[in-house]
Amino acid sequence: MALTNTRDIMNLAAAAGIGQGAFNVIHLETIEGLIGGAEAAGRPVILQISENCAKFHGGLEPVAAATLAAARRASVPVAVHLDHAEDEALAYEAVDLGFGSIMYDGAHFEYEQNVEVTARVAAYAHARGVYVEAELGKVGGKDGAHAPGVLTDPTEAAAFVAATGVDALAVAVGSSHAMTERSAALNLLRIAELKAALDVPLVLHGSSGVADEMIAAAIAAGMTKINVSTHLNGFFTRAVREYLDANPAVVDSRKYLGAGRTALVPEVARLLDLFAGAGKSDN
Repeated sequence: MALTNTRDIMNLAAAAGIGQGAFNVIHLETIEGLIGGAEAAGRPVILQISENCAKFHGGLEPVAAATLAAARRASVPVAVHLDHAEDEALAYEAVDLGFGSIMYDGAHFEYEQNVEVTARVAAYAHARGVYVEAELGKVGGKDGAHAPGVLTDPTEAAAFVAATGVDALAVAVGSSHAMTERSAALNLLRIAELKAALDVPLVLHGSSGVADEMIAAAIAAGMTKINVSTHLNGFFTRAVREYLDANPAVVDSRKYLGAGRTALVPEVARLLDLFAGAGKSDN
C-alpha cells in the first residue's frame, strides 16, 4: 500500500491485460481528490506531475513533496510520475526526489537526438530503480505525431524502444491533448499492431477526448496506461463554479476548493473501475 514504484503497478496491469489510470496533479486539492477516488475504488493510481505543473508552483520540489507525502499516507498503492518533461535536468531532479517514474519527452528533437537524450535519461533513471516512459513525436494539441491522421509506425517504435531501453511508450493513435469533447476516434488496428511489435506497455495520452467505449476498446486492443487530465479538471472546475454561484458571499477558498476536491472522487473511482474492467482480466 501507500507510495509504490510505478514499475510494480504497471507490471500488474500489463500482466492482467487491463488499463491503469494515470491522472494529473494540479495542486494539493487535486492530489487529495485523486487519491480519494483511488481509495473509493480500492485500486492503484498513478499521480502525474507535468513540467507545466512544476512551473506553475515555482519548481518541482514543492508540488513533488506534497504529492509524495500524500501518497505515503494512502491506503491503496500510489505511484508518482513526472509527465511530459522536455527539460532533461527536470527529469534527473524527479529521479533524485524519489519519483517512481518519469516521462522524458524528446519529441522536439530530430529522431537521432531524441534517441540519444532519451537513452541517457533512461540510463540515469534505471540506475536508480526508476521506470521510464517516452514517446515518438508529439501528442495532439501540441502538433506533431499525435495530430489528427498521424500514427506511430510500429517498426520505428520497436527500433526506438530497443535503442533507448525505455519501459513504456506513448504512441500516436488518434488522441489529442486538452480536448473538452470526448470525440476522438482511435485507430484500434494500429494499437494492436503496436502491441504486437513492442515488448513494453503502451500509453494513451490525450484520453480526456476519448469516450468510455473507445477507451475500453483501446485497452482490449493493447493499451495499458491511460492518462487523463482535462476531463477531471472539468469536474473540479464545474464544482467550484457551482459552489461560487450558490454562495456568492464566500471568501474562504477552502469552501469552494473543497467542493472541487469532493467532485473528483466519484469520477476517479469510476474511471479506474472502467479501465480495470476493460481488458482481458476477470477482475
